[in-house]
Amino acid sequence: MAERILIIAVKMPSENEKRFESSLEELVSLCKTAGGFVEKTITQNRQKIHPAYYIGEGKLAEIKEAAEELDLDLIVSNDELSPGQLRNLSDQTGFQVIDRSQLILDIFAQRARTKEGKLQVELAQLQYTLPRLRGRGEEMSRLGAGIGTRGPGETKLETDQRHIRGRIDDIKRQLKMVVRQREQYRQRRKANEVFQIAIVGYTNAGKSTLFNRLTQSDSVAEDQLFATLDPLTRQIQLPSGFQTLITDTVGFIQDLPTSLIASFRSTLEEVAEADFILHIVDMSNPDLEQQERTVHNLLLELEADTIPMLTVYNKKDLIADDFIPTNHPYILISAHYSDDMNRLLEKIEEVLKTEWDWYSVSLRPDQGDLLHRMEKETIMTERSFAEDQNMYMLQGYIRHDHPLKGLLKEF
Repeated sequence: MAERILIIAVKMPSENEKRFESSLEELVSLCKTAGGFVEKTITQNRQKIHPAYYIGEGKLAEIKEAAEELDLDLIVSNDELSPGQLRNLSDQTGFQVIDRSQLILDIFAQRARTKEGKLQVELAQLQYTLPRLRGRGEEMSRLGAGIGTRGPGETKLETDQRHIRGRIDDIKRQLKMVVRQREQYRQRRKANEVFQIAIVGYTNAGKSTLFNRLTQSDSVAEDQLFATLDPLTRQIQLPSGFQTLITDTVGFIQDLPTSLIASFRSTLEEVAEADFILHIVDMSNPDLEQQERTVHNLLLELEADTIPMLTVYNKKDLIADDFIPTNHPYILISAHYSDDMNRLLEKIEEVLKTEWDWYSVSLRPDQGDLLHRMEKETIMTERSFAEDQNMYMLQGYIRHDHPLKGLLKEF
């Protein structure tokens, strides 16, 4: 049964009205994804956040009354709360209070599938919990009981902090090994000169649906936030015959908890290692400009902002008005239309041609291996056989740094 939730939020004078409304709608979606149902939202305009209660003291009675009247299970704050604010709000209302960051961490915990994903979520949760232990009231300060629960003279709080720090160190060690394995895998792909495309975008923009359609696979694609947590990689072939790997990544979101960005660094590094980025945007979302900015800022943080990129405006079937794109190059599609998938693959090649070097080369019939590599590793636009010369005549486009470029100069 869905938990019944009350959302509380403070709007500051510096905050844009549209962005504030958008963040509230997003929080409602996050609550739904976590398995809850939002019964009511209480907001307040304030000059500054109340240091002790987050929201004004006058609003506390209204929040408590609404929570009791609606028989709620949970109160969720739109902003991250300090340990003191969490404790004071719980004490004053008599209900469990969590903030946006805890909610996102809970969703990530539910959705992590791989060992690495689970470790990263646990690390983020522990890093979030550690500084908040001191705000957990007297029950945390009683002496621990039982063998192995405490050292001489340690309180329960100190034991918990020591245990959490130890677990954090342990997870970091395990993640280092996973990162090393991932790095070796990436190095192998680089050594094999495999071209890599990363799909990025705001959460719920349709990345996984697009990935499934392009790769004929069945990764999780739901109308929920954070449907994909663990990156998936598949091989696809572009219309010219050029073969590439394509990776689906976790959705970006505004106000992502800092501990999560740090914890998911190795997952998001897939993006920084890519040769080309497909930025998927939900063109039907009224807040798409803010969502685009969020993705661009995160790409900047990942030092992936200079990688060639195609913006894919998705869900055109949900748009009735004329649409003016803000990013170039771009394409408008619906991931549900097969024709649009073909157009997208052609558009990727079109953009890559503008980035790559043109070549024209003649190969002998006994150079079959090289001809095969040219077909798979370059965008070949012309291929013919000149009988009078007994030569294959090839034209197309090749990456600047591809090792085949050196070989082509010999012919």
